[in-house]
Amino acid sequence: MELISRILDGSIPESLRAAAPRTRFFGGRVTQDDKIARLEAVPLLAECTRRQIKAVARITDVIEVPAGTALARQGQPGNEFYLIVDGSARVEVTPRKRSRLAPGAYFGEMSLLDGGERSATVVAETPMRLLVIKRRDFATLLREAPELTQSILATLSRRVRQAEQTPG
Repeated sequence: MELISRILDGSIPESLRAAAPRTRFFGGRVTQDDKIARLEAVPLLAECTRRQIKAVARITDVIEVPAGTALARQGQPGNEFYLIVDGSARVEVTPRKRSRLAPGAYFGEMSLLDGGERSATVVAETPMRLLVIKRRDFATLLREAPELTQSILATLSRRVRQAEQTPG
């Protein structure tokens, strides 16, 4: 704690600051307005009103993870929905069926809806900052915003169609 205090007050020289432990990969914090802006760009939420997007933003947490972190493991239960703010991730459905997710992409909604296992493994390729909605909050949100449920179902239908068309 003393080290952090000394860095903040400027009493530790710049050359030694690089050796200080870091718990954040990205500068600044994600504000409520940032969350709203990111969520408005998610196709899954395209049919939501501004008021509904604000409600979603209120139940959203921000996390940062280092490269190599497994965010979801195929066959494991899923309890979170993720929206990538910064960084990228690798999605592995099979050894031959892989893809990459960039900022703005999201994953985890299927397990939240049906309580089933994750359909893919998702691993951080770089340090990442993500918006996260926990399962219990997601269920409450769907009960309070039935039109969101319709939007999610349409998105899932499109994803299934795309998956069926992709060779694997």
